[in-house]
Amino acid sequence: MKVFFSALVLLVGLTTVSFAQKGVLKFKEETHKFGKVPQGVPVTNEFVFTNTGTDPVVISNVTVSCGCTTPVWSKAPVLPGKTGIIKATFNAAAAGSFNKPVTVFSNTEGGSITLYLNGEVVAKDAKASTK
Repeated sequence: MKVFFSALVLLVGLTTVSFAQKGVLKFKEETHKFGKVPQGVPVTNEFVFTNTGTDPVVISNVTVSCGCTTPVWSKAPVLPGKTGIIKATFNAAAAGSFNKPVTVFSNTEGGSITLYLNGEVVAKDAKASTK
């Protein structure tokens, strides 16, 4: 019986270790709403995150859905408790609504998170009001 309980305690301990928290990205916002932006004027947002986990976070890649959006990110590991930034610039070339995904790949447990830029590009001849 002692052996059984010892094995059970060991198994529970190993399970706990395997589910230990890694690096965790906690973003201040996952969707940025630009509102109305003028056509032909690129707009940029910085998605700020904090590593709330126990291990350093490494951003391995950031992908976008088209050439109209350009991401920039730090290649250095983000230590626990520290902040990092994913900067995304959208080239507001064509008039109309937009909702652009920015997918961040990292060594976190889920492996990726998708952020969004959205708003409406107003044609050059129309008046644009910004938020």
